[in-house]
Amino acid sequence: MFGSLANMQPRQLAAQVLQFALVLSTAFMLWKGLSVVTDSASPIVVVLSGSMEPAFQRGDLLLLWNRGQETQVGEVVVYNVRDKDIPIVHRVIRRFGGGSKPLQLLTKGDNNAADDTELYARGQSFLDREKDVVGSVAGYVPYVGYVTILLSEYPWLKTAMLVFMALTVVLQRE
Repeated sequence: MFGSLANMQPRQLAAQVLQFALVLSTAFMLWKGLSVVTDSASPIVVVLSGSMEPAFQRGDLLLLWNRGQETQVGEVVVYNVRDKDIPIVHRVIRRFGGGSKPLQLLTKGDNNAADDTELYARGQSFLDREKDVVGSVAGYVPYVGYVTILLSEYPWLKTAMLVFMALTVVLQRE
């Protein structure tokens, strides 16, 4: 396998490396383009826990939309807790304000007994729609996100996958 890599001409090797860089940059541009269209920093999120069952299962891939700021009770939103980088997918059970006042939301997982006030940042009783909410769920694809869960639970799998992808691109024959 590595013998064919050593037998490549420098120009051919450079072309393969550039092709790999093109694949990565295209994926990045698609992600950024989707972010602009949806007005969400994270337009796609994977459900990591069972707190929203039966509506969403662990591993479901959620598509977010953040254009309409008037979130309603019953809507499923994704939010980040301040100073933590873990998105939480829960349903809005109460809303306060709106219009000229800042919209504040209280959320709860469908499979949880209590609301999310314990999950919010210290001293925070409600979510600020503008600052805390990443987006509202516009659609989902069941179980597709399990790949992401496996890659985060088994870090060696991520390395193996990246090495495999790089070798496939570099060693591919034209």
